[in-house]
Amino acid sequence: MLFVALLLAALIGAATATVLAVRGLRAVFRKNERLRAAALLAGAATVGVYAWGLLHLGHAVLGAEDGGAGSFPIAPCREAGPQWSSQVDGYDVSYLPLRFECHLSGGGAYVTSAVPGYVTPTTIILGLIAATCGALATRTAERTRPSVP
Repeated sequence: MLFVALLLAALIGAATATVLAVRGLRAVFRKNERLRAAALLAGAATVGVYAWGLLHLGHAVLGAEDGGAGSFPIAPCREAGPQWSSQVDGYDVSYLPLRFECHLSGGGAYVTSAVPGYVTPTTIILGLIAATCGALATRTAERTRPSVP
């Protein structure tokens, strides 16, 4: 069930990124909307990269929930080698930062490489750029708006 939720979230993220990108590209060609365009395009990239990470996370969950032959140890947890993966008794998913953790029977956990390492830093940097450009665009628009008597 978690896989379906992650897939749905990734699809919604992809659709949102597409809408933001189209709005941003339209704003590029309007006069005095360059900052707004940058904010929309950076926002689209932020949502797109996060959705990409959700797809990777969903793939790891799908592998973990596969109950067929060879399902132990959990497929995404095998990368740590047989010494660690034989002690895995469960997994956990984190959404901020995006990651897949394998829990060990003796306590502790380790993070797998199911989600590429560039997803979280890229999402944070692009999000900060989008927020900064959005704030500057709002401030600029308020300053240039004609006052009504």
